[in-house]
Amino acid sequence: MLLSIMKLKTVVLLLITCLATPMFAAEAMTDAERAALVAHLERTGARFEKSIEGLTDAQWSWKAAPERWSAGEAAEHIVTSEGFIRGMIEPIMKEDTAPELLVGARKEDALGPALLDRSKKFQAPEPLKPVSKYKTSAEALAAFRAERAKTIEFVKTGGDFRLHAGVNPVAGPLDGYGWVVFLSGHSERHTLQIEEVTGDATFPK
Repeated sequence: MLLSIMKLKTVVLLLITCLATPMFAAEAMTDAERAALVAHLERTGARFEKSIEGLTDAQWSWKAAPERWSAGEAAEHIVTSEGFIRGMIEPIMKEDTAPELLVGARKEDALGPALLDRSKKFQAPEPLKPVSKYKTSAEALAAFRAERAKTIEFVKTGGDFRLHAGVNPVAGPLDGYGWVVFLSGHSERHTLQIEEVTGDATFPK
């Protein structure tokens, strides 16, 4: 009788533990999701290329104000950030992720609009501040195309971006999918900045 009571207590304790600890199983990335990531990268890449293609030297370095970035500086920031952010994602994809980190890490739907909200300004970290590395738009385009090609290849072959996650310094916990959306959206955010520069009424013609 005593043994039966002990067994019953054990079962009850196990049930309580299971109910108190929510189980979470991340869903694997689908082929459609991987294709969508590639399409996102291709779309934002094409928009960036269009924004700087054919800019003259005067247009490349023109600033609306001394404290504002030129089209060339914003473009350099995009190119430099591409490899920098991808370099933050690559180790995430090589490590096992604690299940609790994946809870709430799928937030790309909210991430996209937030990145494109240019009313909110952020200070670029020191390694990503422009230093006039590219003297012409053609130089920046060549460098960007090489970096974006590496990112697209990484997305095609880098594993399941839904089953890995890491803490993004801006957005908090993101799964690998969200990290790639962040990278792609970041380039689009600064492409909007370039379009603001080139659309200024006093921009050189």
